[in-house]
Amino acid sequence: MTRIADEITVDRSSPVPLYFQVASRLEDLITAGRLEPGTRLDNEIALADQLGLSRPTMRQAIGHLVDRGLLVRRRGVGTQVVHGTVRRRLELSSLYEDLAAAARQPRTEVLGLSTVEADEQVAAALRIEPGHPVTFLERLRYAQGEPLALMHNHLPAGRVDLTARDLTRDGLYPTLRAAGVRLATADQSVGARRATAAEARLLGESRGAPLLTMTRTAYDGAGRPVEYGRHVYRASRYTFELTLTAR
Repeated sequence: MTRIADEITVDRSSPVPLYFQVASRLEDLITAGRLEPGTRLDNEIALADQLGLSRPTMRQAIGHLVDRGLLVRRRGVGTQVVHGTVRRRLELSSLYEDLAAAARQPRTEVLGLSTVEADEQVAAALRIEPGHPVTFLERLRYAQGEPLALMHNHLPAGRVDLTARDLTRDGLYPTLRAAGVRLATADQSVGARRATAAEARLLGESRGAPLLTMTRTAYDGAGRPVEYGRHVYRASRYTFELTLTAR
């Protein structure tokens, strides 16, 4: 069991609700790795006593983090820390490399790698005629042993010789760079929707669970489309971050 009372202080004069103060501090500890995945917390009564809070307040704080996917309640075990949310800045980067840099132990399962005919949406993104052959790949990306994202990419056929081995070992963007392709810019949109039954099964979520979506077309230095990606991410494990500046 892990005593966390020494790591948390509450400000009773603050307008911020007490439960949210506790939940925010716990989230900071999880994100910083101070509370590692699998760590068991004291029960809600003990935590409430240690912090001088009511049990309903403590239950609300724990419930908030359970809803966020940071904690889980297990019968006969208690409350445990699960893998923290992956926070990723909105920039032209590889998810595999971002996870590796954050020590999140990325792993890729290649579900499909084939040549298909481009539909109208893919053709428009890659600036080719519909029906033109393109390389299609489907991958399931893991972080610290848990499925995180389901990724679908289309690339102009013949541009790069892709193998499942390379994609499993290094990810797509490092493989493209190794082949001499330099990514320069991208058009990207982020959204959200509910998981289909197939997506939920692969990602370990319930059917209809919220997913974040990302659609991206990446270009090389000459402005030629290099790849068109349509990805979905577990909303309980993943967030996009961006910095805004005033005009």
